[in-house]
Formats: sequence, C-alpha cells, structure tokens
Amino acid sequence: MTATPEQPARPPQAPVGPTAPRDLVGIGIGPFNLSLAALAQPLDGLDTAFYEQRPSFHWHPGLLIDGATLQVPFLADLVTLADPANPWSFLSYLRARERLFPFYFAERFHIQRAEYDAYCRWVSENLPALHFGHQIDAVRWNPERGLFEVDFTQLDAEGEAEALGRTHARNIAIGVGTAPYVPEPLRPLADAPTVPVVHAADYLLHRDRFLAAEHITVIGSGQSGAEVFLDLLRHRPPGAERLHWLARTPAFAPMEYSKLGLEHFTPDYTRYFHALPEPVRDRLVPGQWQLHKGIDADTIAAIHDELYQRSLHGGWPDAVLTPGVAVRTAGRVGATRVELHLEHLEQGSRSRITTDAVILATGYKERPLDQLLAGLDPYMRRDSSERPRIDEQYRLVLDPSVTGTGSNIYVQNAERHTHGVGAPDLGLAAWRSATILNTLTGKNPYPLPDRTAFTSFGLADPRPRTPDRGAATAHPNLVRLKN
Repeated sequence: MTATPEQPARPPQAPVGPTAPRDLVGIGIGPFNLSLAALAQPLDGLDTAFYEQRPSFHWHPGLLIDGATLQVPFLADLVTLADPANPWSFLSYLRARERLFPFYFAERFHIQRAEYDAYCRWVSENLPALHFGHQIDAVRWNPERGLFEVDFTQLDAEGEAEALGRTHARNIAIGVGTAPYVPEPLRPLADAPTVPVVHAADYLLHRDRFLAAEHITVIGSGQSGAEVFLDLLRHRPPGAERLHWLARTPAFAPMEYSKLGLEHFTPDYTRYFHALPEPVRDRLVPGQWQLHKGIDADTIAAIHDELYQRSLHGGWPDAVLTPGVAVRTAGRVGATRVELHLEHLEQGSRSRITTDAVILATGYKERPLDQLLAGLDPYMRRDSSERPRIDEQYRLVLDPSVTGTGSNIYVQNAERHTHGVGAPDLGLAAWRSATILNTLTGKNPYPLPDRTAFTSFGLADPRPRTPDRGAATAHPNLVRLKN
C-alpha cells in the first residue's frame, strides 16, 4: 500500500535483525536524504531506513527570519523536478493543508524559508522509513557477508543513550550535511560562553541579546549576512543603529541570477564539471562564488531602501558597510566586548574596531566523512588532495572487492570538489536522488532527461544536444580540431 499525504500509511514492520539486510540505509536526514527517502518510498520491494541523531527535522532554525525567502523556486522541493506527480511534493503539502488557493493567489514563485521548513517537517513526520533519535557510531564492510554494517545508538528524549543496535545494508547514502564555519581568528571567542560571538546559524536563538547590544558587527557578505544585517537594521532606532557590516569579498555583490547563469545549476553543467581534470575543477570552484554566495537582489534593494529612508531628514544612519576586509586577529576587551583587528585587502591598510557582539555569517563547510567512514578507509580511493573520489552517479570510488558485489556508498552534498557548485543547491536535490535510485535499482524508476540546459558547456559533449528526430547531435557549423 502506498502512503498518501492525506492519509499516510504506516504498515506494521516485522523486526529486522542483523540477518535481514536493507537495500538502502541513509545516514542523516536533511533535505537531501529526505528527498531520497520521499522518492524511494513509492518503489515496491525497496527496503530502506534513514537515521538521524536529532529528535526531529529542522532546517536552519536559527535563520528562519520573518520574510526571508528561498533563493530557488518552490519547484525545487524534494521531489518535483524528478517526479511532478509524487505525493510528497510542495503542492501536495499545500493541498493537505488546504492552502492551494491562498498560494495560488499569493503568486509566490519563491516561498519563505519558514514555509519550506514546515513542508519538509510535514514530509518527515509522515514517511515511515525515517528514524530520528538514532546516532550512527560506525560503518564497516563485512567481506564475509558482502554487506555494510551500520552500528547506531538509539537516544531518548533527552539525547541520552537508550539502546544499541546494528543494521546491515547493501547500499548506504550519506547526507550528514554541512557545519557552520568559524574563521580561525574567531574560534576561541566563539567557544567562550561569555563572549557574544555567534554563528548566524544560531542568530534567532540570540536575537534579543543582539538587539540589546550597544554595537553589533556582522561578518560575511552572503545571503545570510545580508538577511541578518537587514533584520538588525529594521529593529534599531534611527540615528542609533550602531551597526558594522564587514566582508572579505570586494563588494556586497548580487548573486548571479540571469537565466543562462542559472544553467550552472543544471545536470548538464554537473556532468560537464565532473568530466574536467581535477586541477581545473579545483581552480573553477573558488572563482564561482557569485553563483552561490552572492546576495539576492531584492535583499540588497531592501537594505538600501532602509538606509535611504533613514537619511530623508538629513544625516546618515550610524551603519558602516565595508567590503574587502579580512579579520586578522580578534581578542576580548574586558569581560564581554570584542576587539577585531582588520586588514583592507586592496589598500593594505590596517585598523581595529571594538564591538559588543559579533555575528558570523561566514558560511558552512562540508562535514568530513573520515571519522564516520574510518572503518572503510582501506577500501576508499582518494584524489591527489586526499579527498574521496566520487563517480558521476554520486558513488564513492571503493575497492572492487566492495563494488563488485553491487554494494555502494552514495554521498549527498559532499561532492562539490567533483560535481561543482550545484552540490548544495536545493534545485538539484530531486535529480540527484533520482540518479541514485536509478543506479541502485538498475530499473530506471525515474527517467531523467538527457538535456537540461540551452548552454553547451564544452566542445565535446557526449550527450545529445537536440531531441531525437534524426537531427545531428552536434552544431552543424562546429568543426572539432584534432591536436
């Protein structure tokens, strides 16, 4: 029986012991493994289980600022771009909540972050294969059985160990997500409980404390930094804003959001990027920061409007916005204040500011897989920088003694070095999940298009560039030259 959003089915499951391997075990339940679970659920005969240490699903709760929107359209939900008729789509969520008509009249292509979080929680509360409160302790390969062993600790409501367990799996999907990144000079202060240096991921948890501070510094030029700065600005008295916004980037730049620029977040570009030599990939990613680390143009406009409004009666708001600045060192002044030592990257000049609170909108880093997969290290293949090698189907490249059995480990949002800037993008979640399930089952339950972009990213493209109507697969005027 297939679960429906209106009346989800929760069939009783017989106890699964160590002798009954699962087809797929997911580690971590963020949006990406939630997408995989949602697309896997309707597939008959596929036995799956997904484990998450947290007691329930929450998506960046510290950044669900009122009015903040996703930077991708609502079609970039968990399933739609792979299976528009799937019962776990965002539109199905609206129907279950009897909100289709309000959404229709709202005419919102980009939904609020809080609404996306509510949608994902709705899915997470109704999929039977999800197991929250389970901490994964180890992953090993059992060569005698030709299976992965996954050890876990079941946690109680307080997060204390309640029981130990083990499951066996033919395949594993790792979706442990990213962790807030704190720059090295600020790590000692961020770890000190009495000093108000907090990553933006926890902004709402400390918002009242920030608003009460006399002077606040925001560090980071991406969307999160802009949203935090705008929220603080709107809630500080005119003429007494006492805000400082710093960024390493040369400008508070808009995100690349042109129609053709967005084609960097298509499967076509992902395939192109994966086929490039490793040194070329490593050179490309840092230069593409504006594709995914810029600021939404509407947010930039809202910040400027708010600053302009505060200048209508003469004078300037007490807010300093300075790009092109790096924090060299930082230290405590007294019990609670912070001194930041700054360097302007273009001028070469140095300065310092003293502030009462620091919000680090400094982004996120992929959680390393080494500790989780320590038991698999002898089987893993790495690149020249000791990063895991990952093939086009999102599988870790393992020793043939493992993959030869048909077992694989898939990764989600841990492959930017091999698949490019689209790795953390929500718009590619459903497509990647469908790719994983098509590869895992070998049955192609989710047919995917060969072509997804108007741009041809390379001269030699093995994929068809036109529909199959007997037309040529290369541009008729393009002559490829041999070296």
